[in-house]
Amino acid sequence: MIAAGIDALGRTGPVTWVGVPEPPTLEGAEIMEGTTAVPIAAAAFVGTHFLLSHPLRRPIVRRLGETGFLGIYSLVAIATLGWLVVAYRAAPATAPLWPVNDVLWAAATIVMLVASVLLMGSLVRNPATPNPTGTGTAPDTASGVYAITRHPMLWSFALWGLCHIAVYPVAANIAVAGAIIVLSLVGAALQDRKKEQLLPEMWPAWESRTSYWPFAAIAQGRARLGAFGMHELLGGLVVWLAATWAHLPLAGWAAGIWRWV
Repeated sequence: MIAAGIDALGRTGPVTWVGVPEPPTLEGAEIMEGTTAVPIAAAAFVGTHFLLSHPLRRPIVRRLGETGFLGIYSLVAIATLGWLVVAYRAAPATAPLWPVNDVLWAAATIVMLVASVLLMGSLVRNPATPNPTGTGTAPDTASGVYAITRHPMLWSFALWGLCHIAVYPVAANIAVAGAIIVLSLVGAALQDRKKEQLLPEMWPAWESRTSYWPFAAIAQGRARLGAFGMHELLGGLVVWLAATWAHLPLAGWAAGIWRWV
């Protein structure tokens, strides 16, 4: 998962009271030069994804076929992601923009549990999953994570980005996490538009039973919260525990409940 891969690139070093590596002392010009590359690489990663997924997809497929398009898309994605990783690793850890205490950490920990449940729920019976036949089906009733939002996977990534900005508010991390948020939420809206064209009967009906914004369909009485599967609740719990535990060996600082255990 892209988000998890970027997250594993955290810097190791002395840990301050906010629980993140202490930023080095650098001159202003050096900081600016080091951090500028990150938003540029992030914009390239997000921008090329949107261009290839939407306005450029049809002409490329028409000329090179589906296999050719997937080859180009994969190469561009790997190249821009690699650029983003290199830029992030080289960027200096600037001073946090706001203090991070245990209250903020606790809030982010709870939100990440919700994100993990959304992610695991999105892996089963997801009407948005591409179908090679060009057809699609959707449940008659939205339940589980789909009652919360019809884009549970993309919202899980967006929540990941928000939480990581909240607890590690340094320039490079804000640029990467912000790119994930934009990619996820704008991508979800564009996905709706594309699905409406590709599945004109199924997708609008699915939209009428669900919502883009989390909990909006429930608040409007179009869906009912509940009927979660074990893959959503238990799977989400396992992913949440494993991912937050992995921060210490991979990034050098504890995250989630492991900060207090």
